[in-house]
Amino acid sequence: MLKTTRPATVPGASPETRAAPAFFIDPEGIAMIWRRDMVRTWRQRSRLLGAVARALVWLFALGFGLRGSLGSIAGFSYEQFVFPGVIAMTVIFSGLQSAISIVYDREFGFLKEVQVAPTPRSTLVIGKCLGGASSSTFQALIILIFAPFASVTLTPLNVLATVVATFVTALAIAGLGVVIAMWITDFENFGTIQNFITLPLYMFSGAIFPTRQLPGWLHAVLLLNPLTYGVNAIRGVLLGYDISSEPLNLAILLGFTLVMVMIAIGMSRREV
Repeated sequence: MLKTTRPATVPGASPETRAAPAFFIDPEGIAMIWRRDMVRTWRQRSRLLGAVARALVWLFALGFGLRGSLGSIAGFSYEQFVFPGVIAMTVIFSGLQSAISIVYDREFGFLKEVQVAPTPRSTLVIGKCLGGASSSTFQALIILIFAPFASVTLTPLNVLATVVATFVTALAIAGLGVVIAMWITDFENFGTIQNFITLPLYMFSGAIFPTRQLPGWLHAVLLLNPLTYGVNAIRGVLLGYDISSEPLNLAILLGFTLVMVMIAIGMSRREV
């Protein structure tokens, strides 16, 4: 008579699984989300080419088209003044665009897989913010190649400072994009909301005109716009324009980023 045997097991043993982190931050999960976004950005070369083409069009159309009408601003030519604004434009377009992957992941099931994994809900939010900020900063570095065309002098110090200011600005914009993506459930609505938000944020940020001597109501609008502080931060380190306000600009951007991250984490808890 045949006698069947059961595989030997060790009492109390269980299949190896990744334990849920005990802290609010899961570095390994965040790195995975960030790396996935970087690979996606690198493979979508059309996004990089589109960002460069858009920046050059705005630089030549505004900088060289309006310099005769506006003259110099605080000792800078208009193309010099508007060049940091072109970098900020790249940041806001790419930062918000990177968040659309959340909508894509929701429709195709990847978002649910991340959220049922043994990792904090902050993993997706922080990973997406860092991924969007890194992608935006990389595109801004490409735009810096064209600084000589705008008569902007680059030194190792102001390039490094510009990278830092751009990354902090991109974090704030990416956080806003993640909040929007957590709220929107389909591609069509995200595109509409993105266009509705992008242009007002950019036009009322001081990117294409100086913020001094503005009407009171318009100055108040600029103060409520997070991109205003990003434009001022990038312009300050790149040109030395109103450099004394640099710590305040960076502090406000970091505070705005923290608020957006907390809101996005709260919204992610409603996901299945």
